[in-house]
Amino acid sequence: MTAASLHDDAPRAAHGMRTGTSTAGPAPKRIIIAYGFWLFLLSDIVMFSALFATYAVVGKATAGGPTGAELFDPTNVAVETALLLFSSFSCGMMSLAMEARHRTAFHSAAAVTFLLGLGFLVLEMREFAGMIAQGATPQRSAFLSGFFTLVGCHGAHVAVGLLWLVVMVAQVADKGWRTTVLHRLMCFSLFWHALDIIWVALFTIVYLMGGR
Repeated sequence: MTAASLHDDAPRAAHGMRTGTSTAGPAPKRIIIAYGFWLFLLSDIVMFSALFATYAVVGKATAGGPTGAELFDPTNVAVETALLLFSSFSCGMMSLAMEARHRTAFHSAAAVTFLLGLGFLVLEMREFAGMIAQGATPQRSAFLSGFFTLVGCHGAHVAVGLLWLVVMVAQVADKGWRTTVLHRLMCFSLFWHALDIIWVALFTIVYLMGGR
């Protein structure tokens, strides 16, 4: 080490700084929140993967009870699917309105998303009520236990998403287009689209393959 380098490092040592180390502070709050949200989504995907795997094992274990082909109503399921997919489109329009800072378009798209999601939940609850009225309860067989757990878990996520959407619309009305509000809206959009992807898998595995 030369005398010049010793001279350059002296002020740093005097101020308690180590050479060769980063002086950057902690990660911004925005990055921490985004990282935590992605962890939440991944954990949700892992949970649904376990539920799908369980259903694949017990899907044929009807114990002499009704099968999916006897219980599922293809028309009802098709309408449910259409409602949820169109809600994904309206959610995308809501995100575009958010980026354009257009409140009227944002509130309109949010209202459409909420109504479509609510319609999906109403149809799903009617489906559950009809099955239970026929004696097809979760206690009847392993197949029905797996069905109600998997489909019901997705429905519970949709209900939470609708509540989240109401809160976000209220925050936009109260706080405007603050950075924190925009980040939360983006997280909601990702969450809602993830539910649509899970429903496509659920529709294929449970209703199409199980309804034969």
